[in-house]
Amino acid sequence: MTIGFRKPVIEDKPTVTGYIKQKKTRSCEDTFGNLLLWARFYNIQIAEVEGMLVSVMTGSRLSFHYPYGIGNTKACIEKLMDYAKEQGQEFRMHCVTPEEFEELESLFPGEFEIEYHRDIADYVYEAEKLRTLSGKKYHGKKNHVNKFKKTYENWEYVSMSSEHAEEAFQLLLKWKNLNLCMENHDKNAESCVACNYLRLFGELEVCGGILRVDGQAAAFCIGEKVCDDTMVVHIEKALTEYEGAYTMINQQFVEHECQDIIYVNREDDAGDEGLRKAKLSYRPVFMVEKGTVTRKSR
Repeated sequence: MTIGFRKPVIEDKPTVTGYIKQKKTRSCEDTFGNLLLWARFYNIQIAEVEGMLVSVMTGSRLSFHYPYGIGNTKACIEKLMDYAKEQGQEFRMHCVTPEEFEELESLFPGEFEIEYHRDIADYVYEAEKLRTLSGKKYHGKKNHVNKFKKTYENWEYVSMSSEHAEEAFQLLLKWKNLNLCMENHDKNAESCVACNYLRLFGELEVCGGILRVDGQAAAFCIGEKVCDDTMVVHIEKALTEYEGAYTMINQQFVEHECQDIIYVNREDDAGDEGLRKAKLSYRPVFMVEKGTVTRKSR
């Protein structure tokens, strides 16, 4: 069986976004920017199959994302299973949500199993709480914001456009050097993706903001709507020499760029204990669980 898998390109944005929007999703992977910019690191290719969009990781083993859209899901998955078999590989899908697995189980009763992975579960927050930081649970965060404003009186937040890319890029270079990214594969990949978000800021139609102190960039943030009520924060970088800069850019981004948003997805913690503690401290309202689907042993 031939499926015309190919690498995604920026010109695919209308098509890919159209498929993603056909079903409501809050998973951070389900945005065009994420799909396009991580494609080189995960060997991602895409194809249209049975009226649906399919993405596949083609590294040492095949792994499909659950099909996007409202086409013939059963026929689509059957073709993907046949394709995997012809490639001499076991069929598997990654980042499958409970809702998707429920649909899969209704189409193929008892044929598949799923293993959920805590490290890739997304943290989702109420935008209003991140915006106002009101209430006892956010008292510490509110203090950090107030201290930042008092310590750095000459601060400003600016909504990002393509003309701010160079300013943010210089901050990113400094962050990259301070965090020794060239010695860490994951951090280096993350910084490359962040660079490309800046390079393609206008074409991707994402949003963002820059936090300045005394006219110098102290932090920046880039986000992308995944559905009508949810914003995904893809990139957030700050220089820790400015105490409280991460807390401040978090609050300011939501205040200025998420005015019509109910939920903010701040992605997963990748199993990093420090990051997990930080994300939990913001009190997620729910997690987007995701797991790996394989066929049951017969």
